[in-house]
Amino acid sequence: MRRILVVGGGYAGFYTAWRLEKKLRRGEAEVVIVDPRPYMTYQPFLPEVVAGSVEARHAAVSLRRNLRRTKIVAGMVVGISHADKAVTIRPAQGADFTMAYDVIAVTAGAVTRTFDVPGVADRAIGMKHVEEAVAIRDRMFTAFDEAAGLEPGPLRRKLLTVTFVGGGFSGVEGFAELLSMARALLKKYPELSESDLAFHLVEASGRILPEVSDKPGEWVVRMLERRGASVHLNCTMTSADDGHVVLSDGTEFDSELIVWTAGNAATRLLRNHTDLPHNARGLVQVRADLRIGTQTEIVPDAWAAGDDAAVPDLAASRPDAYTVPNAQNAVRQGKLLAKNLLRSLRGHEPKPYVHHSLGAIATLGLGTGIFQYRRIVIKGLPAWLMHRGYHVLAVPTWDRKVRVLAIWLASFCYGRDIVSLASVQSPRDAFAAEAKAAAKTAARAAALKVKQPE
Repeated sequence: MRRILVVGGGYAGFYTAWRLEKKLRRGEAEVVIVDPRPYMTYQPFLPEVVAGSVEARHAAVSLRRNLRRTKIVAGMVVGISHADKAVTIRPAQGADFTMAYDVIAVTAGAVTRTFDVPGVADRAIGMKHVEEAVAIRDRMFTAFDEAAGLEPGPLRRKLLTVTFVGGGFSGVEGFAELLSMARALLKKYPELSESDLAFHLVEASGRILPEVSDKPGEWVVRMLERRGASVHLNCTMTSADDGHVVLSDGTEFDSELIVWTAGNAATRLLRNHTDLPHNARGLVQVRADLRIGTQTEIVPDAWAAGDDAAVPDLAASRPDAYTVPNAQNAVRQGKLLAKNLLRSLRGHEPKPYVHHSLGAIATLGLGTGIFQYRRIVIKGLPAWLMHRGYHVLAVPTWDRKVRVLAIWLASFCYGRDIVSLASVQSPRDAFAAEAKAAAKTAARAAALKVKQPE
């Protein structure tokens, strides 16, 4: 039985494996998926996880629960030798090992693009995974609790200063949702006021939200500024040592929370550890039918899709355009990759990937959003409702749809849950402190007993 190896369990990888196991005939092929995480992250929900509008587990889709006929390997692919049809896998525990395959589907996704900015590696946090979104939320709640006990001054100001670097959809949605949540939190903290909050959005280009046209993007900037945010366009971060942020326009301030969302980059696996062809950006070179290769040369038994693949955009006006690395394309490419794999296994020609954009939609805080499809632009509450309606339909599996709807209904009736669970990142601290204190007490008692006369 042939083995189809899927590298990565994100959008494209999950939908590839999900569709394959539904359509493969018994004994036709074995599907194996390799990913270090046991779940697929539904990334459009991460901004709402940040704001406490969606529970963290509801933005994650279990691989083992939903891929029942697929073999799940918990590990990271650190090398691909297609000449030998083998991959090297690094598990969470134990030594690296190799696995052979007959057909490979590379859907490893992308990583957050970073630059050598002093202090960023030590202070900043990304927003690509559920754990990061939860950490951002909990740090904001913790900052409010700590700031409420301080007198007005530099330390309180630093605790309540938030900096987002990157003005794409991920950055703007996360920034706007966190700002909306912070303003709402002020009602629970009478010791604090709006003047204590400082939110900075830093974008290297002259505009934010490149997926929408200029005027809607300008409207979003004005809306954020009306809420008290500072939007720094044509600006970069030059330093963040010890939380002291220095921008290229000369602005300086202290910021406790720095979130880095400055675009995507190819994984190190694709840049340095594979013999599969890739372009100058490190993305796998893919044909329109999702086979790896070029128009003149095809790499046999090798496919790719998602953010790690340079897929020609047949719906674009430019002949050299590639599909945008977003959820719309990753999901649809994953489904088509499964179909094309089946067609290839059964002796049929694969079909090209053609997708006309359904538009761009973003949430900008509770009750506010923006949607654009060609020249049609919808703002405010209608766009926000459209955003929620679209994504509750788009999130895979019915259990996730029901759970998300339930938490939205609870939030509508009772408001956001504002409990911070930051201590979950160090669960042994309280126990360890008590154990050490008890040991010291016992040691002192033993010493006093020895000193007492008989």
